[in-house]
Amino acid sequence: MKFLIFAALIAVAMAAYEPTAKAVEEAAPAEPVPQPYSFGYGVKDEETYNDFDHAENADGEVVTGSYRVALPDGRTQIVTYRADKNGYTADVKYEGEAQYPEYVEPALKTTY
Repeated sequence: MKFLIFAALIAVAMAAYEPTAKAVEEAAPAEPVPQPYSFGYGVKDEETYNDFDHAENADGEVVTGSYRVALPDGRTQIVTYRADKNGYTADVKYEGEAQYPEYVEPALKTTY
């Protein structure tokens, strides 16, 4: 019985607790400061037909970069982009011509 009274007192005390403005202000995380960075990578694996790369630079306010990927139809897609306070802008280009080989129906195999 004593435990229930104690638990009820704690519940009332916690419900009445209202953090001060200073406590809320201190608890709020600070706005992150953008940091300059640069990275790049590339992959070219003939066995798996993976061929792509990506490079990006940022000065703390503007992010610029580009990436390139080999598409299944034989073309290469190249995207150059810029992201800043006005939004994201991309320029997409394609190299090569799409190739679609003629479909050949597989021969039906029966086994006995």
